[in-house]
Amino acid sequence: MNKWQDVRDWIRNAEELGELVHLNGINPELELSAIAQINAKNNGPALLFDKIKGYDETKFRVMTNSVGNIKLFNMTFGFDVNLSIKETIEHLRGMPNKWEREAGSFPVEYVKSSELMQNVETGDNVDLMKFPTPLWHAKDGGRFIGTGVAVITKDPDDGKINVGSYRAQLFEKNVVGINAERGKHGTMHMNKYFQKNMPMPVVMVFGPDPLCYILAGSEIPAGVSELEYQGAIKGSPVKVIKGKVTGLPIPSNCEIAIEGYVYPDKTRLEGPHGEWTGYYASDAKQKPFVEVKSLYYRNDAVMLGAAMSKGAYNDHAFWRSIWRSALIYDEMVKNGIQGVKGVYTPPFGVGRQFIAVSIKQSYPGHATEAGYLASQTRSAAYMGKWVVVVDDDVDPYDMDDVLWAMCSRADPSEIGIIRRAWASGVDPLRPKSVPASGYTNSRGIIFAVVPYERIGEFSESCTVSEDMKKETFRNLEKSMKGRWKSY
Repeated sequence: MNKWQDVRDWIRNAEELGELVHLNGINPELELSAIAQINAKNNGPALLFDKIKGYDETKFRVMTNSVGNIKLFNMTFGFDVNLSIKETIEHLRGMPNKWEREAGSFPVEYVKSSELMQNVETGDNVDLMKFPTPLWHAKDGGRFIGTGVAVITKDPDDGKINVGSYRAQLFEKNVVGINAERGKHGTMHMNKYFQKNMPMPVVMVFGPDPLCYILAGSEIPAGVSELEYQGAIKGSPVKVIKGKVTGLPIPSNCEIAIEGYVYPDKTRLEGPHGEWTGYYASDAKQKPFVEVKSLYYRNDAVMLGAAMSKGAYNDHAFWRSIWRSALIYDEMVKNGIQGVKGVYTPPFGVGRQFIAVSIKQSYPGHATEAGYLASQTRSAAYMGKWVVVVDDDVDPYDMDDVLWAMCSRADPSEIGIIRRAWASGVDPLRPKSVPASGYTNSRGIIFAVVPYERIGEFSESCTVSEDMKKETFRNLEKSMKGRWKSY
């Protein structure tokens, strides 16, 4: 069970765990982002930026790297904080399916009061410029207030609530962007409203709790509300207040939230923004935006930020890696793939572009089935690139082991290719001449397994046994004075 109820509780728990560091006087223009990126690469603690340069009198704060290592991930989900990466992913097995099934049993609980309502601004009095919004990258088109963001929308047909994570550029004191990629639930909702010539009501939460942010950035199935899914994880309904303008639910435990509308045929030049791929993959474009009607925030509010960058420098690469590994693992098992022994999407692929799958081969074509299906599960289908299938004697959580299997068991001439797959406009490989709306990409499936017909006569591995490695590491770890980090 989770021991925290809101962002402040979460911060206190992280401090008690020794996994949160306070930093004072940091410049929000590039310096804050640089610190967050280096910290992410080192799987560092959560960072809480206090007394931010230029905003030190306001007492508003920014938190980054909220779920940047395995202890913080486990704390956020209410797991044993001492579980390893492998143990955490295996512990998660079956839980996403369970939470999905149980979500409907945890409808949100409406409350009348919330500390979020300590400060309320409406109409022309709304002023988002007061918050210390970072300039994340030197060539960004502006400051982005929504990076660690949760965006709440409603399907106008069936009333289903969705929570997504779509970047939000701060244009004016009461105008912010909304950049939802095609295929995302927020975009689907928006298109439905626009087809009816209606504005789309929206809530943006710039200070969600870290679990809410994780779920907003995950592929929760359509029709399942992320708020109810979070209730299933926590074992109790998420408390919300009813938006005074839109009527949408707003998590009562959040720090900063806005209500507003996105109008048909109204756009502004948005971006560019350094993306999670590690590139400026798209130019500034005309995009919809939110006209903010109301702003709510707590005293000394905490904005949740996430610095996008390449690979492991990406603020959200770590938690995406763990979470999406478990989701893909579950989806493969749910779809009938036998003998799955491990699934890992390492941070260098930001939980999307590289998947290692370990299986115990049981029949001819087993590896082919596992590799192709892994690439097209719901959680992996969007902008994937590579899947590597390995045998069960290879550790999918150890990239040295995976690359060793590729070098010794994979025949490059047998790489499987999937064409015209679900892609993203931010893919740096997308030619400028191809519109994002029509872009698809390919998948490569590498079969780094012993050919099934050669099992039993393939060259035998000369690696020391797992049990002996574990015993040796345990016996000599102290003698090696920290030089051995793992085995």
